[in-house]
Amino acid sequence: MAPAQPRTLGRSGIDVSALGLGCWAIGGTWTFLGSPGGWSAVDDEESVRALRRAHELGITFFDTAANYGAGHSEVILGRAFAGHRDDVVLATKFGYRVDEAQSAVSEYPVPDPDLESRIRSELAASLRRLGTDYIDVYQLHVGDLPAEEALRMVDVLVDLVREGSIRTWGWSTDDVASIRAVAEAPGFSVVQHGLSVLGYEDPAMLALCDEFGLGSINRSPLAMGALTGKFTPTTTFADDDQRRRASWHPAFADGRPTADWLARLDAVRDVLTSDGRTLAQGALAWIWGRSPRTVPIPGFKTVAQVEENARALEKGPLTAEQMDEVARIVNGAPVG
Repeated sequence: MAPAQPRTLGRSGIDVSALGLGCWAIGGTWTFLGSPGGWSAVDDEESVRALRRAHELGITFFDTAANYGAGHSEVILGRAFAGHRDDVVLATKFGYRVDEAQSAVSEYPVPDPDLESRIRSELAASLRRLGTDYIDVYQLHVGDLPAEEALRMVDVLVDLVREGSIRTWGWSTDDVASIRAVAEAPGFSVVQHGLSVLGYEDPAMLALCDEFGLGSINRSPLAMGALTGKFTPTTTFADDDQRRRASWHPAFADGRPTADWLARLDAVRDVLTSDGRTLAQGALAWIWGRSPRTVPIPGFKTVAQVEENARALEKGPLTAEQMDEVARIVNGAPVG
């Protein structure tokens, strides 16, 4: 199946649907550095159905990580597309120590004295879980890793591209200086960064993508659900739900959605829901309106969530006038 409204991932030449899916939530429960790292329990059968339904609706890009569920998300993704591997573009991430048996993730030492063997070992584990012999987009997952340590990885990643184990590589980080440091490295073509209509972005990152011809994969495009309209100031989350402790994200504080974000969402509601869109669809349309490089990857747990988000493809990006109106409301100035 051809990707819906195809966009190219930077210099890689890899075409993907304008909408991808982020597979963090389907990893289930696990621990990250000793604390809950997931989104509560999941139904694996529903996850598989949702992934396959997404593909039926034209979504061809699926982003996961070795971290998510300590490998469980990769297993589910591989299961969903067994026998149809070449019909989809799979992205995963590396950089942390994964203990599948204990459903736990921990850190490696920095600097890592066994860098090349460790990266190759991590890749082999991801290939096994995904049930494939190559990964389309392999991304460094340690967002705050010093750039000099990331540069130490270039040679082995270039070798992996040459060997055919990966097609291209990138970095999931919001640090503009770090991306600038690696932007011209061989085989590097994508950055995964936070982007949403109410913020959680550094505008310099998209400018950097333009400067170096990089693809822009957008995590948290719906602000972990805060842009869907389903939360109120009294909404609470289960103890093993990431949002209970996501104070690092401006949409959440003390385990609840922030009143500020909810109020700002109300302010832009009419623009985002124009032309018959839901709030979630409008938030995705805004991202497409920001740049032709953007590929948002909203999370999901159910078929219904996938279907709603996929319907955003039918209407495409917000118009220039709508983008300016959102900017006037949120920032007091036009975008770009």
